[in-house]
Amino acid sequence: MKPYRSWSGFDGRMFVERLLAATAVAVLLLAASAQATVKNLGAVGRTYPVVESDGLAAIAPSQSNIEQLQQKIGEKIKNYQPADIHPLPRASADRSFLVDMTYSLDRDLTNAENKVIYPKGYTFNPLDYITLLGWLVIIDGDDPSQVRWFKTSPYYKNHQARLLLARGQAADLTEKLQRPVFYLTDEIAKRLHLVATPSVVVQKGDKVEVFEFYVPPEMLGKPDENS
Repeated sequence: MKPYRSWSGFDGRMFVERLLAATAVAVLLLAASAQATVKNLGAVGRTYPVVESDGLAAIAPSQSNIEQLQQKIGEKIKNYQPADIHPLPRASADRSFLVDMTYSLDRDLTNAENKVIYPKGYTFNPLDYITLLGWLVIIDGDDPSQVRWFKTSPYYKNHQARLLLARGQAADLTEKLQRPVFYLTDEIAKRLHLVATPSVVVQKGDKVEVFEFYVPPEMLGKPDENS
């Protein structure tokens, strides 16, 4: 999973200005070369005034068009949500449970020569080969009380904790919390047996342990200037 990034590092206006400047220099050089080598032979026949628009002006995008494009792309990034984001209800009580990560292949796994390496039905536990570093913290980003819960938790300033949203806009919370924010997808929720938020997932041996936290209803709707 990668953090959302904006395209703020790309300055469209500067790019166009540099492109036009380089084009103008090339045109001037060609014109100077032509004047040095071509003689004026005069006019033959009837002449007409040039009415075509300036070529550079025709191909140069206007400042307003660049700003509109920047705004559209920025809105798409801000409003992006994966199609398989997995919404979860609020946890009704504190509880924890262990999840066995053992997995059976639903198809043959082949190599580049199309030879079967692991057959369909082969069973393995990925935690025998990899380690889940830190914690996964899952909240409903549309619920102010759960966002406040996260900000007052020990995970807020711990960057080994990865924050996943079951609802809400990752771009908004990335800016508000000043840390990377990801989405909870159907596949992740299914593998980890997640059923409520807020939840915290941590590895425990060859299994993972899921902790669900009850956020009191009285926290709902309370004003929070820092949330």
